[in-house]
Amino acid sequence: MPDDNAHERFLIRYAGRGSFSPGVIERAKGSSVFTEDGRELLDFTSGQMSAILGHSHPEIVATVREQVGTLDHLYSGMLSRPVLDLARRLAESLPEPLDKTMLLTTGAEANEAALRMAKLVTGKHEIVSFARSWHGMTQAAANATYVAGRAGYGPAAPGNFALPVPDRFRPDLLDADGNLDWRRQLDLGFDLIDAQSVGSLAACLVEPILSSGGVVDLPPGYLAALRDKCHERGMLLILDEAQTGLCRTGDWYAFERDGVVPDILTLSKTLGAGLPLAAVLTSAEIEQRAHERGFLFFTTHVNDPLPAAVGNTVLDVLTRDRLDERARELGERLRGGLLELGTRHPVIGDVRGRGLLVGLELVGPDGGDTDRLGAAVTRRCAELGLHMNIVQLPGMGGTFRIAPALTATDAEIDRGVAILDSALTDVTGR
Repeated sequence: MPDDNAHERFLIRYAGRGSFSPGVIERAKGSSVFTEDGRELLDFTSGQMSAILGHSHPEIVATVREQVGTLDHLYSGMLSRPVLDLARRLAESLPEPLDKTMLLTTGAEANEAALRMAKLVTGKHEIVSFARSWHGMTQAAANATYVAGRAGYGPAAPGNFALPVPDRFRPDLLDADGNLDWRRQLDLGFDLIDAQSVGSLAACLVEPILSSGGVVDLPPGYLAALRDKCHERGMLLILDEAQTGLCRTGDWYAFERDGVVPDILTLSKTLGAGLPLAAVLTSAEIEQRAHERGFLFFTTHVNDPLPAAVGNTVLDVLTRDRLDERARELGERLRGGLLELGTRHPVIGDVRGRGLLVGLELVGPDGGDTDRLGAAVTRRCAELGLHMNIVQLPGMGGTFRIAPALTATDAEIDRGVAILDSALTDVTGR
């Protein structure tokens, strides 16, 4: 018999002060997940922001079935055809000189490897990342993560510095027109970093759109200016495109909008479309220097064939179905629906993002409690059949991170917006 309290009896709670979602998920298909008691939830988070092809995509299912019966796992020093094919295809999808790949399992692991490589290649150890960053929970990735998880675990590694977030909705430095003066903010940020540095700046690790930091899209021009700041100091620029890579923003990679090619790129979530697959990509020059200095990142599942085969299928579907274009179309539809809600619901403060990574920020009515408001709207959405995720940061409103599958239909986008509309009305009475 099912044990309704099994999670309380047997599971370690790993979400900080958060809790598990109610119910037990029995199956998932397309844009929906289904609970054991028969409820359907429209999934507006694509699992953990990963299932860009929806759940149980038939071509992913077929690939897993075939590959697991042929070649699933190897000794970490052995190579397989799926790995070689995926490395070649990723290089072909990217601008030069990003043509060297290592395949891993999670975003944290990829960022860990990228930071380790950057430190070895530069001979330095100091790392810069945004003050509302999330790059993972392994050692170096956690040290570069500032949005949560820092208190109570002892001292962080020395040489980690936080850079102010260029948040245009909540600007901290204003220009003459009352808008965020991000150039001055960036200058001041690096003035402080230079003052604290011991002369060992190795790398800057950032997301093109800060997801857990409130879906903050870097202003046009910011990424190029940040690259220049890094290269002036002999630092490498590492871009974490765990959530923005592979068509979600309407481009294959979010950095393409800015014409900035990073020194190291990390991919995860979207690359495996829900399965554990990540990648570190860099130039032949950086890879050669790392190899000459004995770069070591030997893991149990590095370059495993089964997830690599899935990655190849993901690239097949993204290319054939032109899902970069589809993400732009659906994103416009989604943002249009949310902006219309904003005309009728005063608690909607801002709608932002790119493609199918959209943030909707709630502001408390009359300065009220946004934490309670956000939790209540999230709960009501779930009751009405919509799974939503909200980021709540101290002193800020709650921001829904909305990331439907790229394979969602127009009707599913409209249904999600309609449910959110009803939830807002039920909670606020307006």
